[in-house]
Amino acid sequence: MSLDNPPLKDLNSIIPKLMVPTTTTPPPKLVRSSRARFVAAGFCITLAMITYFDRACIGVLSSLISVDLGLTMKQMGVVFSVFTIAYGVFGIPSAWWGEKVGSRIALTGIVGWWSLFTAFTGGTFGFASLLAVRFCFGAGEAGAWPNAMRVISRWIPSIEHGRVQGLFFAGAHFAAGITPILVLLLLEPLLGWRGVFIFFGLFGGAWVIAWIKWFRDRPEDHPRVNAAELAIITKDRIDLDEHHRGAGRVWATVLSNPNLWLLSLCVFCNSYGFYFVITWLPTFLHSLPLSQTALAFYSGLPMFLSIPADILGGISTDWLSKRFGLRLGRAIVGGLSFAMATAAMLLAVYSESAHFTAIFLGLSIGASMFGIPPTFAVCIEIGGAHAGLSTAVMNTMGQVGATLCPLVMAYLVGHSGHSSDWTLPLQTIIFLYSIAGLSWVFINPNKKVQVA
Repeated sequence: MSLDNPPLKDLNSIIPKLMVPTTTTPPPKLVRSSRARFVAAGFCITLAMITYFDRACIGVLSSLISVDLGLTMKQMGVVFSVFTIAYGVFGIPSAWWGEKVGSRIALTGIVGWWSLFTAFTGGTFGFASLLAVRFCFGAGEAGAWPNAMRVISRWIPSIEHGRVQGLFFAGAHFAAGITPILVLLLLEPLLGWRGVFIFFGLFGGAWVIAWIKWFRDRPEDHPRVNAAELAIITKDRIDLDEHHRGAGRVWATVLSNPNLWLLSLCVFCNSYGFYFVITWLPTFLHSLPLSQTALAFYSGLPMFLSIPADILGGISTDWLSKRFGLRLGRAIVGGLSFAMATAAMLLAVYSESAHFTAIFLGLSIGASMFGIPPTFAVCIEIGGAHAGLSTAVMNTMGQVGATLCPLVMAYLVGHSGHSSDWTLPLQTIIFLYSIAGLSWVFINPNKKVQVA
């Protein structure tokens, strides 16, 4: 048989293959992840900023309020503390409510309520009315941060928790730092102290309108979250089903977690020192031989130093957690922050220079904030589906410290018999910071709250 003349049946099998064009399957197109989780984080960060605008402005205006309403220093201390009492009492119920109805509804009501009472502060006419309004204001703000942590636990992957927490607290501290400047710009001749409170109350109203329109409790339900981003968000998410277990079982498990109590101790100590800044710091600085310009600068210094500390603390704890695991990554940053805060406060107390005292005090508060991102990151990580409730428990203990601080410091200064002797009050902060630093030796984010 000639090779030049193949059989007809062979040609019939070859021709169709020759006539069909050769095609190759293109590689699957990579779908870029959406970025909706960053918008959700942005809402939480602006929420943190508004909380501090509204709670810090009263410290700046306290002297004017005292004169106008005829209040003593001790009465003003009670006004400062009644906010933290209400904040502590209503924190856990607000978080529980958020677990029942979802953060979208809960934060709408919470922010609307406290913004209303921020504005109402400008309408008070005496000690009793100011006390009542600030109690209601504190009750409203109590649920803000636990429900924001609930949002972060559902919308942000664990590998980004530290950074988001850092930005969250940086936003809060930036707001607290610029509040004295905003208040002074608005105060005279524009609004007066009453008008300032009304102005700040409007911020929350604007936030509520944007929030209710954009946010959804579950990223799965949001039209701007694509499958690629959802995979990132849910990769390490723990037990986020929305059915509600028995309250007794949940409480027993949450409250029996030793990590939660150690974290609560850290937040108690941190809040005690921080509330000195937003209540009595201006008064303390006036006891030092400083110019008005220096007083204005040093009043905002702790908050402005807290901003880079928050951000660096968040970045550092995430980086270290990737490299050495969660326990070391969180504990190194948390423990180091309070060690630095203790050392700086010691230098502040025993410095003979007024300027060095104010600078080291600012550095101490800033250093303590370096450990806040890992603290809240661990609380979310151990809390899982009950991150909001766990945060509320921790935050409530923080408010105990915040409540005690203005009262204890007013007592200690008065007990010394000299209005310029703040040595013993500041020594209490040194003691508390050292205790908080030691707590991080025992904190383990791998031991989670698990409700069966």
